[in-house]
Amino acid sequence: MWLKPDEMLLKNAFKLWVTEEDNEYFVLQRRRGYGEGGGGLTGLLVGTLDTVLDSTSKVAPFRILHHTPDSQVYWGIACGVTKEEIVQHWDWLQQNIMRTLSVFDSSEDITSFVQGKIRGLIAEEGKTSLVLEEDPEKFREALLRFEKWFELPPKEKLVTYYSCSYWRGKVPCQGWLYLSTNFLCFYSYLLGAEVKLIISWDEIWRLEKTTNVILTESIHVLVHGEDHYFSMLLHLNETFVIMEQLADYSIKRLFDKEAFQREPALSDPLQITKRGLEAHAKSEQFRTFFRLPKEENLLEVHESFLWVPFSHFNTLGKICLSENYLCFASQDGSQCHVIIPMREVINVEKPDSTSRALTVCVRGKRALRFSEVRGYQRLANSIRSRCGISPSPQHSASSEVIRGECQSLINHFEDNPEDVTLMVGQKDSSKAVSTEALMTVFHPQDVENLDPKMLKEKMKEQSWNIHFSEYGRGTSMFFTRKTRDLIVRGVPEALRGELWMLFSGAVNDMATHPGYYTDLVEQSLGTSTLATDEIERDLHRSLPEHPAFQSDTGISALRRVLTAYAYRNPKIGYCQAMNILTSVLLLYAKEEEAFWLLVAVCERMLPDYFNRRIIGALVDQAVFEDLIRENLPQLVEHMTDLSFFSSVSLSWFLTLFISVLPIESAVNVVDCFFYDGIKAILQLGLAVLDYNLGALISCQDDAEAVTILNKFFDSVTNKDSPLPPTVQQASVGNNDNASHFHVEISELIREAYEKYGNIRSEEVESSRKRNKLHVIQTLEDTTKQNVIRVVTQEVRFSAAHLDGLYNLFKRQHFLSCYWTMKSPALLHHDPSLAYLDQYQLGFQQFSVLFSLLAPWAFCNAKSTLSLWVFRLIDENQDGLVNFKEFCCALDTLYSGSFTNQLKFLFKLHLPPAFDLPEDGVIKKSPERGRGKVDLQAYLKQWQNEILKKEETIKDLPRINQTQFIQFSKTLYNIFHGDPEEESLYRAVAHVTSLLLRMEEVGRRLQEPSSPSESAKPANANAAAAAEEEEEEPTTEEASTTPESSSTSSSRYSRDAGTDLTEMEWSFSFEQVLASLLNEPTIVSFFERPVDVQTKLGQARVAQLKLKANK
Repeated sequence: MWLKPDEMLLKNAFKLWVTEEDNEYFVLQRRRGYGEGGGGLTGLLVGTLDTVLDSTSKVAPFRILHHTPDSQVYWGIACGVTKEEIVQHWDWLQQNIMRTLSVFDSSEDITSFVQGKIRGLIAEEGKTSLVLEEDPEKFREALLRFEKWFELPPKEKLVTYYSCSYWRGKVPCQGWLYLSTNFLCFYSYLLGAEVKLIISWDEIWRLEKTTNVILTESIHVLVHGEDHYFSMLLHLNETFVIMEQLADYSIKRLFDKEAFQREPALSDPLQITKRGLEAHAKSEQFRTFFRLPKEENLLEVHESFLWVPFSHFNTLGKICLSENYLCFASQDGSQCHVIIPMREVINVEKPDSTSRALTVCVRGKRALRFSEVRGYQRLANSIRSRCGISPSPQHSASSEVIRGECQSLINHFEDNPEDVTLMVGQKDSSKAVSTEALMTVFHPQDVENLDPKMLKEKMKEQSWNIHFSEYGRGTSMFFTRKTRDLIVRGVPEALRGELWMLFSGAVNDMATHPGYYTDLVEQSLGTSTLATDEIERDLHRSLPEHPAFQSDTGISALRRVLTAYAYRNPKIGYCQAMNILTSVLLLYAKEEEAFWLLVAVCERMLPDYFNRRIIGALVDQAVFEDLIRENLPQLVEHMTDLSFFSSVSLSWFLTLFISVLPIESAVNVVDCFFYDGIKAILQLGLAVLDYNLGALISCQDDAEAVTILNKFFDSVTNKDSPLPPTVQQASVGNNDNASHFHVEISELIREAYEKYGNIRSEEVESSRKRNKLHVIQTLEDTTKQNVIRVVTQEVRFSAAHLDGLYNLFKRQHFLSCYWTMKSPALLHHDPSLAYLDQYQLGFQQFSVLFSLLAPWAFCNAKSTLSLWVFRLIDENQDGLVNFKEFCCALDTLYSGSFTNQLKFLFKLHLPPAFDLPEDGVIKKSPERGRGKVDLQAYLKQWQNEILKKEETIKDLPRINQTQFIQFSKTLYNIFHGDPEEESLYRAVAHVTSLLLRMEEVGRRLQEPSSPSESAKPANANAAAAAEEEEEEPTTEEASTTPESSSTSSSRYSRDAGTDLTEMEWSFSFEQVLASLLNEPTIVSFFERPVDVQTKLGQARVAQLKLKANK
């Protein structure tokens, strides 16, 4: 590898290096302790020094230096791992550089020329691969060490590396931590003790920062029950964040495809860089905080002051700019932030350069003044370019005219609100789509009704109107602490839909996708899928007591919204609890608004909640358990197993308390959720447990605790709700007796914010990432246990051996996904399928794994035998093999009787395994997990499996001439390399000769009067060939390769095959079995026990290396 020319003094360096070759301008050296004469104490000391000091020579023990005769300064220009590599560089210098150097007069010119030439070579090499790295030169050296030490496939992308200590028990090992796209690797070399660690990100159960007495601060990694600790990191927080992102990336890519496909920025595993991960993390945090669409990316960040008109002072914060939004968040504790869509900006004014300020004018006669912006000129140009505003002087002069035109438009829309949809270019809504919230239709407010509840409702509306006048209304409203206070008190019925749209960010989705929902409704109309069947089943279970859903109006609107979303997002489709949530959304929002609110909840605010495995809800339950341990220690002391709260709280998270609280109280919880996200649900859950702490501590069992919580939820009321008794729910539970106490929902929410409002959203997100690893791995472990439980009944492997086989099988599935953007295996992986079908192998994957585990030495990944085995065990001909099919085949070859093993080999040479094309082309697997499930087909398949009878040897068809010849070749190949190879070859030749003679005798008995003239010499020739092989010298046989043995075994088959063209012959399995049973050498070969544990261990070690060497 060429190195950036680095100056060095060699006064004492020659003690560590030995000169191999030199000339007038270059020196080739070898590191002491390497190569010939290496080792000993010198080698140990030099190796330790190289590792600790991160010396390139640890993995590159050869180097080339440049020097001139009249200088003591040397320049390192190349290094090499092997002698061959460095000699190539040396020869290139001799042929291309040495002749040119003679034309220079001065040493300075020679050195300058050499340095320029080497830099040019490096630049040419790194044009594509290292252009995104911060320090390409150092990264090249680190990449060299990474490739040498860990021998991973060349496609594996190194992301970054750090110096650290790895703890083995109580002893730290100083070395280097390498973080790549798919692996966490560590290497240490101290006084001859080498420590090498390779961990796949998809195997990690827990990743967290820890502190204890010995380790002040370290990173803890839990893998398959083993703890690994890394400490002494100079940038521990940065390292942990990168590790967290890589683990999360791997989990999303390999286990959670729905989430991964929504992030195209990280779709290519070969292009992941540290810089890219950091940018992605910042963009993700930016989108989460401001509730922006997934397409937005953080482009610019500027520190500035924002003039806050309602407080009459400048607040310090940061301006965040994305493709379509300008956002500001304060940093001085005022909890003020504002979101300005670029579509709302009408002008950007720049007062003067001395104040470094700019003013952004938005619709609605509003302006935001930012001051002390360091890059105000660049920011102003960026905003103008994204809004399509010309920065020309002519435009600036006419800004008043434009502002006047905008104002006239605003006045027009205020007078004609029905035209507002036309302002964003929305298509005319379909007549089938409801344009009013169901609460407005089924419970219109009586303006003349002045009862206390309605008066309080009017007071709430007035408070919000005052807030709007001070802080703005609509998309560019200021969000402050006062906004949250109003939310906690309760949102008025008339404003609920508008505020939900604003707080969730759904208002931006709807404004940027005019007509989208109407088109979806038309496209999804009449479709029939599994999701639509489930939707129809659940329609009348959605708030059945509410009048809106006792009529066709509400049911039809609910059907349209759920069907349209299932059509939009088939990966989620429809999940239970979506109907309950959507019902409430339809009560307070128009139909199209309810659709976009559902999109915001399912795809942004509650990620991964609504899928087959409800991973998001399980993760948040784990976060909830952590918060219980932290905030309610008394409850933890009484109930050490907190899994009870996880099972009880599942409906809280999935339905936002709608399923357990009366509807008039639950909507207040939904108000808080849309403003504060999942944090509001966690806070309320803690408040509920805190309120019932005494009763829960005194309860004796889980059933009593459930009863206590149900009674509590039944007692929650909303005395300020203006809804009539026909709409309100007395209780969610089926409790006839009225509770003797009542809890006001507004008081419960206020208490939740006062006691647990200090929970920060950033901490919740961090806890989500930490617990997601454990939740995913727990689900995967459950899948593995279920698969093993099914397969155990079919095979003789022990549970421990099946566990090891499953890990190898699953890892082989993932190995094809690590370095490919669209791996077929990754596309076939569907967690919604049955346990056995979640992980399956295609032929290429199967052949690699089978070559590692087959009991015969000659099997390799390119062997035709692997193809025949694959075809044989792929019973449904879909081009994929599941774990059960794989284990049954191995079980036969490892532990089956001689008869069963021979029957397996015999069937390999019969259709469908043998007569398909030899090119390995296999029928394409169908799409999985989509469309309507054919239940009749499943029932029929199940019935066939039940009625399937045990196959006997008499059921097997006869093997013909071509098949028998190949069967004989296969036996020769299997025996090749065995210590008893000579006697096994003789036995096969003897059996072959015997079978051919039996066939000849059989033909004579069948046709005694007119024996075939051609059959006699043909059979005689074949038998003679077999006898000749039987008497062939053993030394030649023992030295043959698998290929040559195949050629040797085919000599008689050519004779038999060419001479018997007119007369085909065949053998039954019984004949072959009877003949081979007379050869004890062959029988003992097949009945020889296989050390399964050793085989599994060897396969684990070789699995990655085999991939690397391909």
